[in-house]
Amino acid sequence: MNPENLSKIFLLLKNIYCTIDRTINQKGKNVRIDENSPIPKYFQLQVWLKEQIDQGVFANYEKIPTEDELARQFQLSRATIKHAVQNLVDKGYLVRKKKLGTFVHTTSHQSGSRYRLGILINFYRSGFGIEFIRGAADQAAEHNCHLVLSNSYDLHVQADNQADRLIEQSVTGVLFMPTAAADEKNRTIVHKFLNHGIPVVIADRVIPDLDIDKVITDNFDGAYRITRHLIDRGHTRIAIVINTLLNSARERLSGYKAAIKDSHLPVRPELIFTSDEHYSEENCSEIARMVLSQKRNYTAIFAENDKMANIICATAENNGIRIPRDLSIVGYDDAPFIDDSPIRLTTIHQPIYEMGATSMNLLLQRIAGDTSVKQTIILNSHLVERESVLSLR
Repeated sequence: MNPENLSKIFLLLKNIYCTIDRTINQKGKNVRIDENSPIPKYFQLQVWLKEQIDQGVFANYEKIPTEDELARQFQLSRATIKHAVQNLVDKGYLVRKKKLGTFVHTTSHQSGSRYRLGILINFYRSGFGIEFIRGAADQAAEHNCHLVLSNSYDLHVQADNQADRLIEQSVTGVLFMPTAAADEKNRTIVHKFLNHGIPVVIADRVIPDLDIDKVITDNFDGAYRITRHLIDRGHTRIAIVINTLLNSARERLSGYKAAIKDSHLPVRPELIFTSDEHYSEENCSEIARMVLSQKRNYTAIFAENDKMANIICATAENNGIRIPRDLSIVGYDDAPFIDDSPIRLTTIHQPIYEMGATSMNLLLQRIAGDTSVKQTIILNSHLVERESVLSLR
């Protein structure tokens, strides 16, 4: 990710106080700064210090560890520590006293949050998670709620561990984006929260046979429309690259097939490239190379999401395949920060910010005592035409 994108992510998150993928112990004995996070290290530390003040771990007028002590504890540079501490001084949470040290100095406007709410999602998903957090955080701020953010990395084991930590931190409610794992595994995580009396709203991905509040988009319809977009431009042999581990992706595959059938074209199994493994940067690149090496005479590719589409675009360009002159490609999500692609991508826009905001509002309703029938809120997506599709007509 380039520095401009990192700057965009920071601007989105700079006013969100949340716990970022860490283990809590009092006064930070076991806190881990995430080396791989797109969020700057100083900001991760700043978030943690702010939370310790909010929770009373560092009491008002108490001296916090020195910059040298923090540097050793977190294995960060003095400059990084100084940046985090100075930001909290500027915001009025800390005060420096000459020759004495730095002390907590909270004021009435910083008094306790109404609720502590957990967000358990994969926020490395090419900007998707960050935009979702922004929507949820804006709504949480309006209700004076404190966010505890945990990154699942789209892995069930990680999500399960983070769920335990959220429960230990006595969160009042949780927004959960199911991981790229079997439905039953995601179901057990939801039940873990519910068994502790913690209401849950799931977002983006459905868990079948689970009576739970959810905020999603119509993946079948989105896939149908973008496949028809290719067909309307003369493409009759359209490949699809999809991870069938995800319910949302299976719905996209169904939409793709329906669009082809409704256009009186044959569904060609040899053009359907599926995977049931967790996507990583490495295997996405391997999949892209495998798809492009196949001599199956397709003229367009529908990639499950923008990240995969961009990897295919980059791999194609590296192999002398020009997009869209030699091969058209479309993606899905239209997530922010997807500007590293060699071409502006035609895709389906998902209302990610609205999904975060709507999910948070629904969670707050449940916390406030709403016991009505569980809701399924379906948000509208739309096609975004850019430059990655060549018309063959």
